Amino acid sequence: MNTRTAPLPSLRPEELWSRTLETTRHGLATGALQPIATECRTLEHQGVSFQVRVLGRAHLKDDRAKREPPRAQPFNPFEHPDPDLVVGPLTPTHVCMLNKFNVVEHHLLIVTRVFEEQESWLTAADFEALALCMSGLDGLAFYNSGEAAGASQRHKHLQLIPPLGPEGLRVPMEALMSPPPARGRVAVLPALGFGHAVTGLGPWEDNAPRDGARMLEAYQLLLATAGMGATPPPPYNLLATRDWMLLAPRARAESHGINVNAMGFCGSLLVKTQEQCLQLQALGPMELLRRVTLPITPP
Repeated sequence: MNTRTAPLPSLRPEELWSRTLETTRHGLATGALQPIATECRTLEHQGVSFQVRVLGRAHLKDDRAKREPPRAQPFNPFEHPDPDLVVGPLTPTHVCMLNKFNVVEHHLLIVTRVFEEQESWLTAADFEALALCMSGLDGLAFYNSGEAAGASQRHKHLQLIPPLGPEGLRVPMEALMSPPPARGRVAVLPALGFGHAVTGLGPWEDNAPRDGARMLEAYQLLLATAGMGATPPPPYNLLATRDWMLLAPRARAESHGINVNAMGFCGSLLVKTQEQCLQLQALGPMELLRRVTLPITPP
C-alpha cells in the first residue's frame, strides 16, 4: 500500500543521500522495495577485480512463481511511480526513484516525467537531471539504450549507483582508466579489451546546468567517434563518473547465455547460476565483454 501522500520538495544535491537512505528504509518497511539476493564473488582478469554476482536459488524459484500472464500492453512502472519508491523530484522533466528490484544497494533511477522511448537520444535535460544527482552521489551513472544493451523498460531512465570499489575506486574498471583522457579528447584504451571509446569531462563544478552541458558535449563527441547518428539509434551502453564518460556499442545482448548491461563494462556482472559463473571464469570477463560489443577504430 502506498503510504506517502504529501508531495516531496525538489531535491538539492546535498539532500540526495539522506533522502535515499530514508526512502530505502521506508521502501523496505512497506515491501515496495524488493532487493534481489545474490552472492558476490571477485574474479581477477586482465588487471580488473571483476565483481560477479550469482543469483540465489530462492530468487530463481520466486521469479518463476511470480511470472504474470502476458498483458495486451506492457506494464510501465514509471508512468505513475510508486510513491514509496520516489526519492524526490529533480527538475521539471525528471524525477528520482529507487530501483524496485535492486541488486546493488541504493540503486537510483533518473526517470523522465513524460514518456520517452528508452532508445531515444539523450538530451540536455537528461544530463542536467543526472548531473544534479551526481553532485549528491559521486558514483557511477549509466544508460542502457535498446534491448541488445540490456534495457528492460521502454520508458527512458538513466541510472546511478554508489561506488563499488575496490580500494577507493568508484568501479573496478577504473583500475585501467587512470588518468582519464583530457576533456575533448577521445581514446580507445588498449587495456580495455572490448569495443569502446572514452573521454574526460574536466573538473566537476557542482553546477547542474554546466556539468550537464559538459556531459552532453562529451556524449555527442563519443557518438560522433563511433559513427552513431542514425534514427532509431543502434544499441549502446553509456557509463559516466564525474571524471570520464565511456560508450560501448553493442553487437548483441548476451554471449554464452550471460546477459550484459552497462554495469558489465564497469566490472560488475550478474549470472543466474553457479554453472554460468564457472563458464564466465573459463571464458574470462573481458572476453565476454569483447564478444557483445562492436569495435571502434581509434581516433
